[in-house]
Amino acid sequence: MKTEYMNQNGFYEDLSATGVIPVVVLERVEDAVPMARALLDGGLPAAEVTFRTAAAADCIREMVEKCPDILVGAGTVVNVEQAKRAVEAGAKFIVSPGCDLETVDWCLEHEVNVMPGGVTPTEIMTLIARDVHVTKFFPANLYGGIPAMSALASVFVGHRFMPTGGVSAQNVGDYLSNPAIIAAGGTWMVKPDLFADGDFSRVQALAAEAAETVRAARG
Repeated sequence: MKTEYMNQNGFYEDLSATGVIPVVVLERVEDAVPMARALLDGGLPAAEVTFRTAAAADCIREMVEKCPDILVGAGTVVNVEQAKRAVEAGAKFIVSPGCDLETVDWCLEHEVNVMPGGVTPTEIMTLIARDVHVTKFFPANLYGGIPAMSALASVFVGHRFMPTGGVSAQNVGDYLSNPAIIAAGGTWMVKPDLFADGDFSRVQALAAEAAETVRAARG
């Protein structure tokens, strides 16, 4: 089946410019807009809302409708049904922890930006054949981190990665300094205990620190 990756509306460029993509787990829809505003005010205008909770699609819809300046995508998408729900809610990109080709092909056919998981040469070759040139590298800390991505990038020239898993405030600068890495996904600035009381000021502060790290790492 012939497919073509469209990089809709400069998605890769937006991803690279943001640098750190907050990986958000939300249990309550009412937290969606405050989260989006905290990230925007902190200087990280993106959110990967994970499909780990029943509220995910509704949270995406709230963010998209009420905070149009934030780039909202869906994460932990493991099948086509979830991808459809995410896109219907307004998600601008799909992130998967693995390489489910049915989901990848559906996204490509519907011109939806997709970052499937790809950590082995075989997975990367399969995705490159579908014209997918950025993959999620998860869990980065268990699959070799920066040395592994550098080795893969030396063979698959031009392919880039978004690592998540083990990425932290302490090491994200190292990840972002590597040219094989387009952006890094992290949870440290959006952990549920940071806003359990409804106060998102700590989220904003940590997002601002992350945004400063992006500027320092990439000039």
